[in-house]
Amino acid sequence: MSHVRLDGSASAYDRTTIALHWLTALLVVVLFVLAQVWESMPHGTPVRKSLQGLHVSLGLLLTAIIAWRLVWRATGGRRLPPASQGALQATAKGVHYALYLLLVAQIVLGFLFRWAQGEPFTFFGWFSVPKLLPLTRDQRHFFGDLHNIVAWVIVVLAGLHALAALWHHYVRRDGLLRRMAGCNRANRLS
Repeated sequence: MSHVRLDGSASAYDRTTIALHWLTALLVVVLFVLAQVWESMPHGTPVRKSLQGLHVSLGLLLTAIIAWRLVWRATGGRRLPPASQGALQATAKGVHYALYLLLVAQIVLGFLFRWAQGEPFTFFGWFSVPKLLPLTRDQRHFFGDLHNIVAWVIVVLAGLHALAALWHHYVRRDGLLRRMAGCNRANRLS
């Protein structure tokens, strides 16, 4: 099996790409955990409502981060050579595209779900997102179920993505993880 050796002199991603990557990862984990926590609480409790409001606000923040990531990826950002060849490279590329697609789908489903719920849709109380589609409360279960399924798929796929990065770091020892960790000298210069 052929692979590209990425030693300590290999360049890292730029600071913006690294920051957006880790902010996305953090928000995905926090949003998922918030949903799991409030699901264990009785309906209508103030804490449950507060967690849901926080989830909505952080979901709006994730929307902005993903939009920024997509624009940055298309217009800026450092391009690095693939860390693998053949099937491994194709799989890595497929997982990255799947994660982007799923994140965008999750954001759209989150908007549709919130609009169908007919509940306040605000960003930390600073501004409200207007309802743009005439959705009914009957549709909330459909969008809510899809939102939940996609959340689980994202978490599983992101977990596999993280395991693959650790495999590169500890088994292949090819320096791949350092590219996104910002540990290379080239990153400090950007």
